[in-house]
Amino acid sequence: MNAKLMAANNPIAGLNKIFDNRIRLGVMSILMVNDNVNFNDLKQMLEVTDGNLATHLQTLEESGFIKVQKGFVGRKTNTTYSVTRAGEKAFNDHISGLEKMIKGIK
Repeated sequence: MNAKLMAANNPIAGLNKIFDNRIRLGVMSILMVNDNVNFNDLKQMLEVTDGNLATHLQTLEESGFIKVQKGFVGRKTNTTYSVTRAGEKAFNDHISGLEKMIKGIK
């Protein structure tokens, strides 16, 4: 079987490994429908610990899928996150891959 045919028949070929984790999938889902979201709101929405969320946010940032803005609200630090163009494309491609996989399994 040639490589193209194998890729066409592989139900997971269109999926992005970065989004395998449910927390990263959740972060991207939230950021895709919001201009930006702060750390505490993400933590509350996803019901995860600070350290767990921070690790996954770092992975998404290092992949170029989200950008981080650090600032202050009064004297408190406020870190917000937003999706990049590359992140938007990668996530949309991942969702398309999931849809194709689901339709192909019927």
